Amino acid sequence: MARITVEDCLEKVGDDNRFSLIHLAVERVRQHRKGEPFLVAGKNKEIVMTLREIAAGKVTFDNIFDLPKQRKAEKTPVVETAAEELIIEE
Repeated sequence: MARITVEDCLEKVGDDNRFSLIHLAVERVRQHRKGEPFLVAGKNKEIVMTLREIAAGKVTFDNIFDLPKQRKAEKTPVVETAAEELIIEE
């Protein structure tokens, strides 16, 4: 996987504002520490994975506070019966 750079993230954040980038990254790291899953694949430390999410455009100022809400909305319980799991072929 290619290296992630601050410039990659700044392109997505805009305004070449490193201060804003730090605030976005810190909020996302807090979410990860509360159990939010990463939105990109990888095996890096949480800050690098967070920067990868930002560079990929999956985490923005517009959606940072909606991401945990979306995850909770998607976690609706699915009840499957044993009959649905069994397929009997004759």
